[in-house]
Amino acid sequence: ETLKAFDQEVNAFVDYMFGPRDARVRGWFLLDSYLPTFFLTGAYLLCIWLGNKFMKNRPPFSLRPHLIVYNLGITLLSFYMLIELILATWEGGYNLQCQDLHSAGEADIRVAKVLWWYYFSKVIEFMDTIFFVLRKKSSQITFLHVYHHATMFNIWWCVLNWIPCGQSFFGPTLNSFIHVLMYSYYGLSVIPSMRKYLWWKKYLTQAQLIQFLLTIVHTLSAAVKPCGFPFGCLMFQSSYMATLVILFVNFYIKTYRKAPSRTAVKETPATTEIKNGFHKDYFAAANGLQNNKKAQ
Repeated sequence: ETLKAFDQEVNAFVDYMFGPRDARVRGWFLLDSYLPTFFLTGAYLLCIWLGNKFMKNRPPFSLRPHLIVYNLGITLLSFYMLIELILATWEGGYNLQCQDLHSAGEADIRVAKVLWWYYFSKVIEFMDTIFFVLRKKSSQITFLHVYHHATMFNIWWCVLNWIPCGQSFFGPTLNSFIHVLMYSYYGLSVIPSMRKYLWWKKYLTQAQLIQFLLTIVHTLSAAVKPCGFPFGCLMFQSSYMATLVILFVNFYIKTYRKAPSRTAVKETPATTEIKNGFHKDYFAAANGLQNNKKAQ
């Protein structure tokens, strides 16, 4: 009874803050109450903290088969969302410059269903960090990484409840395309025979930055020439994307603009891994910092 009362208070508060929810998504899994999303986010953060403590004096897990299956699964899900969003918005006659929430009829419902999967994929992607913890890749658990994963899941709960279609389609469409590339890259990087073909990590980061900038431009285009899409949502999304641009630019500069000293390069152990089973010395080679012979 206490939890039920707390749930009612929390949902009454968010309804007061954001106004009436979109009736078309009522009853959809995880959407009616904010508490599941809140508790899952809390569990994610707790797993990072407790997991690092648990793994402190233990050897890292390899998890290669798990990583191959996981990355393949996210790649296929991202590909499905990409194709379905393109088809739904095309058939619904979506306006690229600005699209409202109700004019496309059944196409809006179709878009909302895909965006629900996009929201749900954000909780699945919590496993990115859990794999880092289990493999003792604590250097990869940065503020950017945790901030992005935790906030996206919560933001998209709000999006699905109040603006589940219309202008909201653009960012997930771009992001699904980027995730097809990104998780394909991570999955292939676990397979030793494929590593010599994976020279494009730097360009993947550049594509992510372009994605954020395009999303900001698209979002603000609806503010310049309104079509009835909530103005406050446009401003929030633009501001949030700006934080990601700042953090990713900082990451890009630290990762690709600061070459390690010769001593640091020579002392890099050949068995050190950086992400999903991919070696740091290979990443260095891919960016012209070591010769191909050493990378292999």
